[in-house]
Amino acid sequence: MACTIILLAGPSGSGKSHLTHMADLPELRLDDFYRDHNEAGLPVVRDMVDWDDVASWNLPLAVEALKELATAGHTVAPHYDISQSRADGTHIVEVGDAAAVVAEGIFALDLLEPCLRSGLNVLPIWLDRPRWFNFARRLVRDLQQHRKSPPVLVRRGLALCRAEPALRSRAIVMGFQPMSMRRARAAVASLTG
Repeated sequence: MACTIILLAGPSGSGKSHLTHMADLPELRLDDFYRDHNEAGLPVVRDMVDWDDVASWNLPLAVEALKELATAGHTVAPHYDISQSRADGTHIVEVGDAAAVVAEGIFALDLLEPCLRSGLNVLPIWLDRPRWFNFARRLVRDLQQHRKSPPVLVRRGLALCRAEPALRSRAIVMGFQPMSMRRARAAVASLTG
């Protein structure tokens, strides 16, 4: 069994989770691959863990999970509690008879090259939306979910907003296709018939 891996990237708040839900496909939540807050060697900025640095995330484990999904049709993935900044268990992800599986998260960019090197069939999508729209969606979501304290969320949100143009450029250079929400929905639908 082989299925397409849809790597869905975009800034935090751009609607990646919304698109994933609308696609009605199996999902590997890349946010579940963050490292625990007390793990040695995590990147730090201004006396707090830099959760936007790929070093705060377990890339090799995510690649292995995607390979298992594409070839065996299932994997055991960690379950990460963002409010506690640690994994609190595992869960099984199964492809079933789906033609594709969605892997979404801010570190999807870092997965494209290792997935291609592993011979996986990949559709790399950069969800391209206005950055102040992303800032507002992210802040509302994070406040509602009590992800961190409000001052941390605002400070982090402004930093992410300033960084978006460079992140978008990096995604395109790496091979991601910038798409509006409408175009991304159509691309995903074309895989599922």
